[in-house]
Amino acid sequence: MISRPLGGLGLALLRLVGTWASASGRCSPSHLHGLPAAFVGGSFMNTRQQQQQQQQQQQQRRTFAAKPATARRRSNAVSMEATMAPPPSVQSMPPTTPVGGSYGADKITVLEGLEPVRKRPGMYIGSTGVKGLHHLIFEVVDNSVDEALAGHCTAVEVTIEEDGSVTVTDDGRGIPCEVHSKTGRSALETVLTVLHAGGKFGGDASGYKVSGGLHGVGVSVVNALSESLTATVRRNGNLHVMRFARGVPLGDMEITPDPEAGMVGGGGGKAGRPRSGTTVTFKPDAEIFKTTTTFEFDRVSGRLDELAYLNAGIKIVMTDKRGEGRRQEFFHEGGIREYVELMCSSKEKLHPEVDVIHAMGEKNGVTVEAALRWSRDQYDDLLIGFANGIRTGDGGTHLDGLKSVLTRTINNMARKNGKLKEGKDNLSGDFIREGLTAVVSVKVPDPEFEGQTKNRLGNPEVRGIVDAIIGENLVNIFEWNPKVLNAIVDKAMSAQQAAQAAKAARDMVRRKSLLSSTVLPGKLADCSSRDPAESEIYIVEGDSAAGSAKQGRDRRTQAILPLRGKILNIEKAATEKIYQNTELQALISALGLGIKGNEFDPATLRYHRIMIMTDADVDGAHIRILLLTFLFRYQRALVERGYIYIACPPLYKVTQGKNIKYAYSQEELAGVQASFTGKTAMSLQRFKGLGEMMPTQLWETTMNPETRILKQVTIEDAAEADKMFMLLMGDAVGPRKDFINRNAGAMGLDDLDF
Repeated sequence: MISRPLGGLGLALLRLVGTWASASGRCSPSHLHGLPAAFVGGSFMNTRQQQQQQQQQQQQRRTFAAKPATARRRSNAVSMEATMAPPPSVQSMPPTTPVGGSYGADKITVLEGLEPVRKRPGMYIGSTGVKGLHHLIFEVVDNSVDEALAGHCTAVEVTIEEDGSVTVTDDGRGIPCEVHSKTGRSALETVLTVLHAGGKFGGDASGYKVSGGLHGVGVSVVNALSESLTATVRRNGNLHVMRFARGVPLGDMEITPDPEAGMVGGGGGKAGRPRSGTTVTFKPDAEIFKTTTTFEFDRVSGRLDELAYLNAGIKIVMTDKRGEGRRQEFFHEGGIREYVELMCSSKEKLHPEVDVIHAMGEKNGVTVEAALRWSRDQYDDLLIGFANGIRTGDGGTHLDGLKSVLTRTINNMARKNGKLKEGKDNLSGDFIREGLTAVVSVKVPDPEFEGQTKNRLGNPEVRGIVDAIIGENLVNIFEWNPKVLNAIVDKAMSAQQAAQAAKAARDMVRRKSLLSSTVLPGKLADCSSRDPAESEIYIVEGDSAAGSAKQGRDRRTQAILPLRGKILNIEKAATEKIYQNTELQALISALGLGIKGNEFDPATLRYHRIMIMTDADVDGAHIRILLLTFLFRYQRALVERGYIYIACPPLYKVTQGKNIKYAYSQEELAGVQASFTGKTAMSLQRFKGLGEMMPTQLWETTMNPETRILKQVTIEDAAEADKMFMLLMGDAVGPRKDFINRNAGAMGLDDLDF
């Protein structure tokens, strides 16, 4: 089983790296069943039911019986979300039969109101899986945070109710409830039922100088995708209540006197204000979110904690009334400086004279705040950007501005102080940013985001503003603290020297043709297809497993690369050692990865599905984590873009006469055994390794796209992933020991594989 001492740590690492997604054929085995929520958590997306009829037909042609339906027994397995489902195998298409009937104006469908949201929810929330489900909460919370940005909100409460619904309450001004002049309905009903209706289009005149919402669709989308939604507004001494079902009002707005009306916030020479605020309670619609409607406490609390850092002084409370109940409060007066200190807590300071370099300023209505810290034992950079309180996972002009100003300012100051001699080339940005952890938060009056999910900031003017504000602050800090500048420049020069040594090692290897793009490693059993989109490579453990995989594979689209033993842990290895390691040389060459640190080019990738297939034991779990560490550190874009998968072989084979079934976990085994009828004796085989499986068995259970189980590895929180890789795979023993001690009690003996 996977759940074992080392394997358990690996699973904790994988959970923080990202969700595992069932990407083809059946849903995930409950290899992870029994692990506590702190390790894996969540619900599970079952794609098996969609293929049940097809698989029942295939059963008649197989030599073994397929697994029984898995919806019930896997309801508590790992949280998964298919973010990049692989394309189906290419088959010849039958001739197209023209559709009868005329094509006229009467065939044009016009979607009105909130119909477009329910028809195409992915356009508004990204997906209808786990990520999209939680996006509903964040849309409502972002409205409360916008009130905080405007200076009218100091507290936000988020509660997961016992029935699975969510309540978000703030003490802001409350949504206006007067009749809207254009719609003839209350403003409350208008913003909840009309797309592109909101109070954030008018700049300063709207009451929001900056906000995360700009499309006017956030809360109306939540309403459209909720089985029920109740909005309660405390405003002008009254309570205004309105109820909806799937976006449709269930009646008129109810207005009653507020029993708690009064003045709040006075004292200290400040005048109080009337009590006000908004409460939204919604329950997601199971007709839309077919995978799961269960919210994960840790996923939500992580985002709320982030918001508390970004909005210093605001108090956010998260409560879970389900089960035994949980409650957390988030309040960070230090803001993003405190956030950077937290992320670097387990790393050695490079410049102790200034714990965190902080820059802040405003220009042309755009507010910029940045916190930076270099760490001595960190060898890559971690840059996180926020725009109006929203994380921009794909970066944008604010991060481009940070990169450019760091490179220019540090080179100029290094030459001015004599650290960089005349005639020498400037240090490149990659070397300067080695070891840097930085958070940049900008507040833009008219932000330009890409899509409703707002993953990238596009305002071109922001780059120059960030450059100017941070550059001015950096010059002041470096002039007053020359030791800080010297430490950063010394580390950058050391990184440059290491890169030159790595290049020498790489060139030596290339002369031997091991990293040449035209020469593949001899032990690679390549596929015949040259189309990366349909090609996949299985990285397997040992020659025995590789032999079975080579015989059982589809030679047209599936390649096999065996690895001998455990690969180098690059988390604590010098870059030049990567190119001196035989197994990593073969892996780099086979995948077409190129050189570490170079920008990822998908055109050079030889396979769009990279499968890690190891034995279901402690060593297999360790090899799997070492491979993930290599892929994350060497070329993180492989994980970010969804190219990495975990193959899931069965643990048990149960035979009764000619009837054969497979079990993928200890829990599943009992159900499989109970499904057999008759008095014929059953035989049980435990697969200790992939090499014990016949080629046909390995194909049918683990490699056949129609029946196999895959888990896709993606990144949800790059900062947390970086922190966990360093914690579990780095040099520091103390923090890793503390992590084990804190989490060991959450595992039971049944989770361990003896």
